[in-house]
Amino acid sequence: MATLKAVNVGLPKDVAWRGKTVHTGIWKQPVTGPVMARRLNLDGDGQGDLAGHGGEQRAVMVYQLGSYEFWQKHLKRNDFTYGQFGENITVDGLADDEVCVGDRYRIGEAVFEVTQPRVTCYRVGLRLGEPQMPALLVSRRRPGFYMRVLTEGLVQAGDEIVKIAGGPEEMTVAEIDGLLYLPGHPWQQLERAMRIPALSPGWQSSLQALLDEADRGDGARRGNSGPTTASPPPAWSGFRPLKVLRIEPESATVFSLTLGSVDSKPLPAAQAGQFLTIRLQPNAQRAPTIRSYSISSRPSAETYRVSVKQEPHGLASTYLHQRVKAGGTLDVAAPRGTFLLRRADTPVLLLSAGIGATPVLAMLHALADEATQRTVWWLHAARDGASHPFADEARELLSRLPAARSVIAYSRPHTDDRLGTDYTVSGRLTPERIRGLQPPQGADAYICGPDAFMEDMMTALQTCGLPSSRIHTEVFGAKAALTPGMATGHVRPPHQPARALVGASGSSVSFARSGLTVPWHPDYGTLLELAEACDVPVRWSCRTGVCHTCETALLAGHVDYSPEPVEPPAEGSALICCSTPPADLVLDI
Repeated sequence: MATLKAVNVGLPKDVAWRGKTVHTGIWKQPVTGPVMARRLNLDGDGQGDLAGHGGEQRAVMVYQLGSYEFWQKHLKRNDFTYGQFGENITVDGLADDEVCVGDRYRIGEAVFEVTQPRVTCYRVGLRLGEPQMPALLVSRRRPGFYMRVLTEGLVQAGDEIVKIAGGPEEMTVAEIDGLLYLPGHPWQQLERAMRIPALSPGWQSSLQALLDEADRGDGARRGNSGPTTASPPPAWSGFRPLKVLRIEPESATVFSLTLGSVDSKPLPAAQAGQFLTIRLQPNAQRAPTIRSYSISSRPSAETYRVSVKQEPHGLASTYLHQRVKAGGTLDVAAPRGTFLLRRADTPVLLLSAGIGATPVLAMLHALADEATQRTVWWLHAARDGASHPFADEARELLSRLPAARSVIAYSRPHTDDRLGTDYTVSGRLTPERIRGLQPPQGADAYICGPDAFMEDMMTALQTCGLPSSRIHTEVFGAKAALTPGMATGHVRPPHQPARALVGASGSSVSFARSGLTVPWHPDYGTLLELAEACDVPVRWSCRTGVCHTCETALLAGHVDYSPEPVEPPAEGSALICCSTPPADLVLDI
């Protein structure tokens, strides 16, 4: 019979790491005597990052004495103490390849249910002084697991652990962990896992994402997009010259460029919502300027149309507006992006403000081309008619849809603008106005515009009952950083590294969304560490090539890995936490 060897608790504290401060509760210490297991925690315990740890589904972390013994041999260490792997309960027995998600156990007075494997996180490596530990836990199939508390009660070292119920599908912790993090992802196993009621919502969401993309021909797919959404594979690598066929005004401040192949052959079809990345050379003495612009034309067209807002002091938009002419060429990377129109029968809400109309206009084109029977709402905000791009184009597309509704809001309509013809309402598209429109339930919403506009629209739609999983947004600039447990302070704009490294390799790394190009030097370590040195917003969790949180689109170039990731990323992407550039590289961050 399995037994409880130690109960370990600890409260969050600040820990210095790599010149920064991490707020973490992974330092656990064994305690003597009984401890109360409550719905959210053991008494005396806490987590520093509640987004990734803790909560009802992750109230208690379990690790096994057998795994301690394994790591002592594997790492050639004899200094381990109970709680060092961040677990609340150290047990003799309950191996990861025996315990199933959904199993229920009585320990002392309390009853627990297994909910998920351990979250892959850099902090276990920080605690153990072994940076590769998150990858090792997965690759050696020894993650440990979380339990929720079904019946609160006292537990203490020495308690027997009694299994009182088995989980449906009888899928072990090691199996579930491998489904997400290891290569393969067979859809039959994914379907089995989704039938386990006890599996935590976070893991259900990640496995469902894999199931949605599973190849049901051979039962597997290449590349792990469970934790993150990866862009479809690019139609070509790097940049290629495209010919500027036409330049047309769309409003007082927006103009469009139609691009085609230099040999007049059809370009590969883009998907509705994707963007193009363009490399410009406004100044021959400086590094190229790289910018991304949404495709606003029909996805099935043989050419691409991108639309650009002329910013008063915008380097790229001014260059495109004043110096690029029809008949010239531009260096363009293949269509990329994850802001994609999903195939479904649900109603569609397309919400935009200003130049944010570009990707959702491509979606409207796609819906009109397929003569969809879906309910389609087009909601757009502009200052006035002169600053309203694509007005006639959108009206024509909407006229072809049998279940379309349009709401155009002008915040400051001109005297020439016609209420009821050019625009629907005067004022802004506020959350209150959206709620008053009563959007259809079960809709998929696509939002693009200024950050404040998107925040307002997301809040309004959630208030109307739309789940966050059905609300999709497109950010034109750098995306928000995700740095779990890190203390946040003043956020600096991206910049050249404070300490220039002498003897650079000759290659460069361009962060496209941040508008920054930096010489590469091996002493930076990894691409992630270079980005951090430049205050480029980054997203990461394990830092060892397991979780794919750092997965980033490669717009040009390729990377070398050290260590090799547990599973390679999707085609055309890179895991920046464990990679370096052998030559010039352009990343979509």
